[in-house]
Amino acid sequence: MSAPRTKKKVGQLALVAAGPGDPELLTLRAVSLLQLADTVVVDADALAIMGDHVPSETTVTVAVDADGVPLDPAGRAKLAIEAFRAGHRVVRLMAGDPFLDGTAALESAALRRARVPFEVAPGVSTLTGTAAYAGFGLTEKNAGQVHVVTDTEATIDWSSLASDGVTVVFPDAADRAGDIAQQLIEAGRKASTPVVITRGGTTVEQRSIRSTLADLPAAIKLAKQAGPGMVVIGDVVNQRDRMSWFETKPLFGWQVLVPRTQERSDDLLERLIRSGAIPSEVPTISVEPPRTPQQMERAVHGLVSGRYEWIGFTSVNAVRAVREKLQEYGLDARSFAGLKVAAVGNETVQALIAFGVRPDLVPDVEETTTALLNVWPPYDDLMDPINRVFLPRADIATETLAAGLSELGWEIEDITAYRTVRAAPPPAPTREAIKTGGFDAVMFTSSSTVRNLVGIAGKPHATTVVACIGPATAAAAEEHGLRVDVLAPEATHASLAEALAAHGELLRSAAAEKGEGTWRPSRKRAAARRRTT
Repeated sequence: MSAPRTKKKVGQLALVAAGPGDPELLTLRAVSLLQLADTVVVDADALAIMGDHVPSETTVTVAVDADGVPLDPAGRAKLAIEAFRAGHRVVRLMAGDPFLDGTAALESAALRRARVPFEVAPGVSTLTGTAAYAGFGLTEKNAGQVHVVTDTEATIDWSSLASDGVTVVFPDAADRAGDIAQQLIEAGRKASTPVVITRGGTTVEQRSIRSTLADLPAAIKLAKQAGPGMVVIGDVVNQRDRMSWFETKPLFGWQVLVPRTQERSDDLLERLIRSGAIPSEVPTISVEPPRTPQQMERAVHGLVSGRYEWIGFTSVNAVRAVREKLQEYGLDARSFAGLKVAAVGNETVQALIAFGVRPDLVPDVEETTTALLNVWPPYDDLMDPINRVFLPRADIATETLAAGLSELGWEIEDITAYRTVRAAPPPAPTREAIKTGGFDAVMFTSSSTVRNLVGIAGKPHATTVVACIGPATAAAAEEHGLRVDVLAPEATHASLAEALAAHGELLRSAAAEKGEGTWRPSRKRAAARRRTT
């Protein structure tokens, strides 16, 4: 009797639109398909939009040739077909709006010829998405027609676009906008007709030029923008006066420098982006183990054996150092049983909770070592069986907490749990932007980020807004000759981001009252530099 045949695995294939640019505009269906995919064939422009939705074991193939040049529709379809025939669940993630520019039609035709079934997840249209983020819709009461022109190389009947009641959209003709305006005026469209050019639509890189057909060439020259973008002509553009929401965010377009330690400040970056900023991280510190680990090893052994009454954490890095050392010995959070735990800083507390340890003592007023010292109980030889405190810290940490606890009667073991090493200098363009005012703001999250940024890149320009997470960080900035413009009410990333956004809103309001078109420090400096020249 012959052996039973193994049933061939049948693949699945979906054409998925990435949308106009904002990763959060991916549809629920698109995200679901990406999470289940075995293979994703993605356009280079959609890689960032794909984000973290694809499992680590999924094969991701970028649809470019060996030289990095995008493949033609047949080549892209071929990659998807090969994965499908191997029995994979395939997502063909297409940049932008492929059902508007014709890409989906070309690739689906290739799939049909190959007898490959597929489904479609169309996504958010570039037309409506970009318009909504630019602050207007595409129709209104007296403008009920929308003409979309996708091929500017073809012969266009300009007279059909000259009516006041027609909204004309060129999805990808920003660099030809001046010629388009001239053609429409010659065809009879009013020279006063509003027009908007939007580049980088729905992303923090979005830039819009608003003008009229007559004044557009001068506005384009003044804006000094280039690259692909959408052009919209018609009275609907005036809706921006009441619908604009994205480009009026408090930090919209701000270039914000975020000097960081070893770890990425994902929460801070996300909050900045939601306020409209464009954050740029610069590593300033590398966190490394102590040169002589014996002290730390003895302290961790004492922690497990009951040598200490308290352990005090003043940073996320200290939590990480102790956790890693415990894990080296195959130990976990149960090692803290019977030990009192103190912590300062929301991020430090969250790191402990993530490890399975809930602190017993946290200051509820300020997130500083002084505040922690103020609530720390004095040693009582009747109530406290042990008088020793373990303080894991950085090699350059101040001794304020240790000295204060000693005055309270505690015996302190101040142990270097990690050391900080200055990072390499950032690239030359970044250093130049720091020194010349190319950044609108810089956000310092610790005293060491102040010292190290100045050490590796120089002092930020006087026009750059300086934001600090707490008094100690602000003092370090002032010691280096920096003017502190923003001080977070609480020593958290959330509070720091909110404080900078509030400062940006004040600058925006003040600029509006003066009739100024920009409230970005770098733009105002650039304008002043041009006037001086």
